[in-house]
Amino acid sequence: ALAWAARAEGIPAYIVVPRTAPHCKQAAIRTYGATLVPCEPSDKSRAETAARVVQETGGVMVHPNQELAVIAGQGTIALEVLEEAPKVNAVVVPVGGGGMIAGIAVAIKALRPDVKVFGAEPCNADDCYQSKVRGELTPNLHPPDTIADAVKTSIGPNTWPIIRDWVDDVLTVSEEEIKQATRLVWERMKLLIEPTAGVGVAAVLSEQFQAVPRDVENVCIVLCGGNVDLSSLTWLTDRPG
Repeated sequence: ALAWAARAEGIPAYIVVPRTAPHCKQAAIRTYGATLVPCEPSDKSRAETAARVVQETGGVMVHPNQELAVIAGQGTIALEVLEEAPKVNAVVVPVGGGGMIAGIAVAIKALRPDVKVFGAEPCNADDCYQSKVRGELTPNLHPPDTIADAVKTSIGPNTWPIIRDWVDDVLTVSEEEIKQATRLVWERMKLLIEPTAGVGVAAVLSEQFQAVPRDVENVCIVLCGGNVDLSSLTWLTDRPG
């Protein structure tokens, strides 16, 4: 999105991307005219690489999830949900750095405080869940090993207070649940979502979600991405049956 916007405004963009990011995502960034700067798949490497690029280029850092303007922009998702599905009782959002769920939570709780906001995370990247349980920001200690590559980042200092105060609960799901949910959406809904989007679907299908109060009947799941490398889907053929 940033690469596209920069091209539209005629501004050079340098996008720091983990080397493990889907090839289709990297290709799209290059196609939109941005310079792709690879880094290791860790919060530390991303931060250090971005700081170096800013110093070398004199550019302005736009953080993908801690930038307040980005958080506010992602909050417009909630406005669309409330307009198109006014009877919604709950919104489920996959959580990485927390920008999307923070923006959505602020908007939802301001306009419809009765609507519940749930986060969804892989068990292998559950820093948001751990933070909620402990009542303090608890980043992932090591780069997470999960098929949901877009939620490998940890929540940060700008998103954590919002999540702490306005997100009702965080649900965690296994890698197998993510795979099954993603495949279900492909086959039944005919939507090519990426596994990160499947995290939210898996959460709603989980036993944890069955404990949600009965009055939560109309649930909106934010399908937050479609960056799928079709040539690398070995897990599809690895599954039994």
